[in-house]
Amino acid sequence: MRAIRFSLLALAASATLAGCSGGAPAATDGDDARPTRMFGQIPFHACTLDGGNAATRVEAQCATFEVPENPDATDGRRIGLNIAWLPADASDGGTADPVFFLAGGPGQAATELAAQINAGLREVRRQRDIVLIDQRGTGSSNPLDCVDASGEPLELDALTAPSDADLDGYVARCLAGLEGRADPRFYTTANAIRDLDTVRAALGADQVNLVGGSYGTRVAQQYAMAYPQHTRSLVLDGVAPNDLVVGGEFAHTFEDALALQSKQCAQDPACRTRFPTDLQAQLRSVLSTLQAAPVPVTYADPTTGAQRDGMVTPDTVTGLAFLFSYAPQTASLLPLILDEAAQGRYAPLMSLSQLMVSNVGGQMTRGMQWSVICAEDAGRYQEDGRVAETILGPEVARMFFGACRTWPTGTPPANHTAALQSDVPALLLSGELDPVTPPAYAERVAAGLSNGRHLVLKGQGHGTFALGCAPKLLAQFIESTDAKALDATCLDAMRAVPPFTSFNGWEP
Repeated sequence: MRAIRFSLLALAASATLAGCSGGAPAATDGDDARPTRMFGQIPFHACTLDGGNAATRVEAQCATFEVPENPDATDGRRIGLNIAWLPADASDGGTADPVFFLAGGPGQAATELAAQINAGLREVRRQRDIVLIDQRGTGSSNPLDCVDASGEPLELDALTAPSDADLDGYVARCLAGLEGRADPRFYTTANAIRDLDTVRAALGADQVNLVGGSYGTRVAQQYAMAYPQHTRSLVLDGVAPNDLVVGGEFAHTFEDALALQSKQCAQDPACRTRFPTDLQAQLRSVLSTLQAAPVPVTYADPTTGAQRDGMVTPDTVTGLAFLFSYAPQTASLLPLILDEAAQGRYAPLMSLSQLMVSNVGGQMTRGMQWSVICAEDAGRYQEDGRVAETILGPEVARMFFGACRTWPTGTPPANHTAALQSDVPALLLSGELDPVTPPAYAERVAAGLSNGRHLVLKGQGHGTFALGCAPKLLAQFIESTDAKALDATCLDAMRAVPPFTSFNGWEP
């Protein structure tokens, strides 16, 4: 059985339904003496959401709002939901129905994406308040982090695929670290939407507009099903149908994305001349070479520039290709990187691999992700016969669900996989080249939305709400709640990113 390199491919799998890439954990400034500003019944205080550098800092209002961990035991343990409010720019305040942004993953924290959200919803924010709630189990909302008794993160060997016994042991240590502070059974989508509606009521908003990214689109759909009277509009970006087995279709959707990238190369004269246009065939060739004998390599550390020694394995290449496919800017490097590897030059590939590991690591709260997928997805996964012929193969899904052997699980509602059938105004967005939530998924959801419209952004990947004129369209839609009347011709200016023909870039 082919091993899966945990540090890259499994991390990529963990981030599969992430809405957009995040930075460093959010932090807030100040002390308890800060003046409060009321939003409904919730007191907020001034804070700074820190994305790691000055360019990604966002001034906001922050609050902690308590809810019962077990909704059916209101006298039991209570957990604090971390909330950030980005007030509307309008001098007279925002409209009565704010925007709630729902992060992806599962496992992302909305407040940790504040800079990206603030940029993508900048036009929306002119008139409306933006509310970011770290979903229970993520960010600063009683996170289900895997830590030891002293609070230090638990490590799992980043260079090899864990055996079942290794993973079971890791899960046991993770659960021990949660003992006394969290019961993983209650960190599900159903309880998350209860939290959303509790916060909505406390804010004094009769209705909210939901903007969901990737897994956040599942949360948005299920909120709209449970609370239709409080749902004014939906924006779904990178759409995950309710019946999708999160983690179960990676191998097939990635294969389709590679085929689309090959087609793009074939249509570009410079790429067609410079490289083989069948990316899948070239990737398989490189993998075959490395399966026969992994290659030692000296490469430049991507953060320090220092020379380091490493070993390139088939999974190094597969994991990098998978992560590259998320965005056209990185996907455009794939033909060049594979061509270099085919000629025995692996140093650039190894440097980029290490860079992607550092960027992806830490974006997901692993325990919360397991609480969702083990309760809602793992039991529905059925391995099909075709997956053995794909580049990823069946192992990545097996690893994705491996923790579910021993992770405590809640019971989702009986209708949690039902398609949303609604007349709620809805705007659905897809990237043409998205390797994890392809446009076909959005078409399935749009079929049940009589007032919905699906827009596909040409040449784009996973997560599109901040690209091109999309922020303007989102603002127009949320104000009018009429997706079908939008003039979306501005999206015609979107272009695919040309493949790099050298490390200097693409042809002029």
